[in-house]
Amino acid sequence: MTQHKHPRPSPAQTPRIAPELTPTVEELEAEERRLVLPRFDHDDAWALGSRLVELARESQAPVAIDIHRAGQQLFHAALPGSTPDNDAWIARKRRVVERYGSSSYLVGARFRAKGTTFEDSSRLDPDVYAAHGGSFPIHVEGAGVIGSVTVSGLPQLQDHRFVVAALEEFLAR
Repeated sequence: MTQHKHPRPSPAQTPRIAPELTPTVEELEAEERRLVLPRFDHDDAWALGSRLVELARESQAPVAIDIHRAGQQLFHAALPGSTPDNDAWIARKRRVVERYGSSSYLVGARFRAKGTTFEDSSRLDPDVYAAHGGSFPIHVEGAGVIGSVTVSGLPQLQDHRFVVAALEEFLAR
């Protein structure tokens, strides 16, 4: 089987968000400090994933949803309009969370705040890692980051906000 390499994305291909809509690095870091869960098990993954599916159906969002904990996929759903490419994006964004311990959107924002891009400065293969919004760490009190919840199918800031909104609701229950 031949492996096809995709060309490295140029900075012009990196999704851009209008500056007035872009959260600051400090705001993104505050989100992560706020969204720390008391625990997270298989049942929690099912509840959170199911709620994400409900929210996606309500808004007719063409997304794929993934929840991983400790290297194991605990939840996955692909809604109408999503494609196999969304699963590839999920894997790439999840790897950023696993490597950096922060949301994929925050990691990309930190590079942009330094005047560069993740693709240009991380020295990581863009076919394996994507610092685009949509993957958020599952941070448990006393245990640290134990996994991730990831959405792919919307523009990156919308993917990010979709996950954050679901986590905020989940934490409030």
